[in-house]
Amino acid sequence: MAAPMGDGVLGASAAPLGPRQAQAAAAGALSLPPEAFGNDPTVELAWAARAFQHAQVYFNLISSVDPKFLKLTKADDRIYAEFRKAFQELRVDLLDQEELKSEPAKEKWRPFCLQFEGQVEDFNYGTLLRLDCSKEYTEENTIFATRIQFFAIEIARNREGCNSVVYNSVRNASLGTAEVNST
Repeated sequence: MAAPMGDGVLGASAAPLGPRQAQAAAAGALSLPPEAFGNDPTVELAWAARAFQHAQVYFNLISSVDPKFLKLTKADDRIYAEFRKAFQELRVDLLDQEELKSEPAKEKWRPFCLQFEGQVEDFNYGTLLRLDCSKEYTEENTIFATRIQFFAIEIARNREGCNSVVYNSVRNASLGTAEVNST
């Protein structure tokens, strides 16, 4: 049986929360120490909602601005240099989950990620990452990664022209619509 709303970390009263109040409650809860939560499903839902919102914003950004001009963090140059030094052969346009999730991959990623602790805000937060950069975020095309992995791969995709396919397809679609509307 589900716990009443007032019993969870996010629920302070039995009254339903509006969108703004829920967002504020989630933000407050996410700043608490992990041991305050146990296995609270509302926290997992808040994390998933935050990751999904981040993915939507990012996809809208690369759809509307030429990705080769994007700067995602203050440390983009360092992130890219360290990423390509550590992962010279990693194909960023079409990711293989094993390159991120297998035990040998985790052993290689761990030191890369930890070098950005304290330098990149929320470096280890969970983020959604597209496997095939030419496609949108879908259940089949999305994996969960740390934010520094997301930054490293997306900075490489932007600099190496991989994300241009998204920008160009949206741009071409809008140009096609403009041509149809002008005739």
